[in-house]
Amino acid sequence: MRKQNVRTAAIVVLNIFAAPASAQDIRGLEACMAEKQMERRTGCLQANTEFLQQALAKQTRDTNEKLAAAGRDLAAAKAEIAALKAALTKIEAELAQLRAKADGNKADGKK
Repeated sequence: MRKQNVRTAAIVVLNIFAAPASAQDIRGLEACMAEKQMERRTGCLQANTEFLQQALAKQTRDTNEKLAAAGRDLAAAKAEIAALKAALTKIEAELAQLRAKADGNKADGKK
């Protein structure tokens, strides 16, 4: 999973270089191409990579939390549906008994 995060960050960084103007559209990224010294440019790129990895990790955590919450909501909804089905089955059985009793009373009354 760590390799995938690094690859994703590298792809994002490469995309930033493909369109340098869009790099400033991402809050927190620095414009590294303005640096003339290679050490400073490398440090800038490393800082951007770290920032992107942290942003990706935060997005992953947030998404996993949302998925877990949706899973809990789904489980609660399934439990509620099961309870309603059980209640409906019970009511249908009671209704069948009442109908049978009413039909029995009608049959007794005709005799």
